[in-house]
Amino acid sequence: MGVLADSLKSIFRKKARSVLTMLGVAIGVFSVVIISSIGDVGKDVINQELNSIGIDGVMIGVDSSKTSKTIGEEQLQLVQKNPVVKQSMPLMMKYSTVSAHGNSDQCVVFGVDKTVESMVSLDLLHGRMLNQADINGQETNCIVDESYAKNMYGRSNIVGKEISIQLNGVEQDFTVVGVVASGGNMLQGMMGEYIPCFLYAPITTIQKGYNAKGYDQIMIKLVDDSNDITQLQTELEQQLGEGNVSVQNLVQQKDKLNGILNTVTGVLALIGGISLLVSGISIMTVMMTSVQERKKEIGIKKAIGASKGRILCEFLSESFFICLFGSIIGIVIGTACVIAGCRLFGFSFFWNWKLLFTCLGFSCGIGMLFGVYPARRAADLNPVEALRSE
Repeated sequence: MGVLADSLKSIFRKKARSVLTMLGVAIGVFSVVIISSIGDVGKDVINQELNSIGIDGVMIGVDSSKTSKTIGEEQLQLVQKNPVVKQSMPLMMKYSTVSAHGNSDQCVVFGVDKTVESMVSLDLLHGRMLNQADINGQETNCIVDESYAKNMYGRSNIVGKEISIQLNGVEQDFTVVGVVASGGNMLQGMMGEYIPCFLYAPITTIQKGYNAKGYDQIMIKLVDDSNDITQLQTELEQQLGEGNVSVQNLVQQKDKLNGILNTVTGVLALIGGISLLVSGISIMTVMMTSVQERKKEIGIKKAIGASKGRILCEFLSESFFICLFGSIIGIVIGTACVIAGCRLFGFSFFWNWKLLFTCLGFSCGIGMLFGVYPARRAADLNPVEALRSE
């Protein structure tokens, strides 16, 4: 305890110099925390957006360039019986022109059944969702997302309004029965000209409009993301012909995207961490100055019996505490800035304890590493020569 107490006394003896050195460490830790946290929050937001538009499962379809066969009810039942499949939904997906209120826009028209709520994250804002009666009766009812409603009418609630959808080149009037804050709104806001609005209608109505008996695709969610669907693909190929079945594992694609984001974040954090190395050099400089200033004190301590190990530990402890206090300051300020930014933009904040403890440990390790040389210089001082120093 005496060593630690002496180290703390030495730090606060030269307050201004110690504080400036701590600030150098704090800036380095702050930059790493900010960069890594932005990467974590950004990845979480992107994943939520992708999940909300259904990119957290597997899409099964038929390669139309190889066969004229389509996926139908027989294949849907086969998929539903497979033990690795948690849930499934037949899907029709068409790009079409949708007109309303004197305006027209390009939309993705999804033909879905009533299970769409559990397959795609749809937050109902106004009206109701599609029900079994809509599916069975091939009703011309639809659900639009909020961005489309605001683009067409300048407001969110357009329940009861009539819109016109081109199905196979023929315009058909649909009634809006619900408005949802569907997934992808953030992506639409950033890349509106590339990501169109979404519209949901009974799959039976879309099939009728396109004179289609089968489905474009079957969307499935697996019991576990690690489940292998090779057997399911083999079974489908036995019915539809080998090489004709198209399987898009969207989970794997999302994992690849996450891997890219992690790499980019790691590289940026590494660049930010360079400032920690710079602060390590400043710690070495400060400690070398401290050794020079305290030669007489070191000589007295050694003359009354202080061992080389005690002197070494005292100076190493000093550099450790400087980095520890600086790291805590950087972590607190960095985390506070991230929390404020998340609240400002409406993002979810979560504590990445691994990141915080890694920053703390790495920073203290840097302090100990760059403090070794000055500490050894102090420990190796000759007591007689040290006492002679002015």
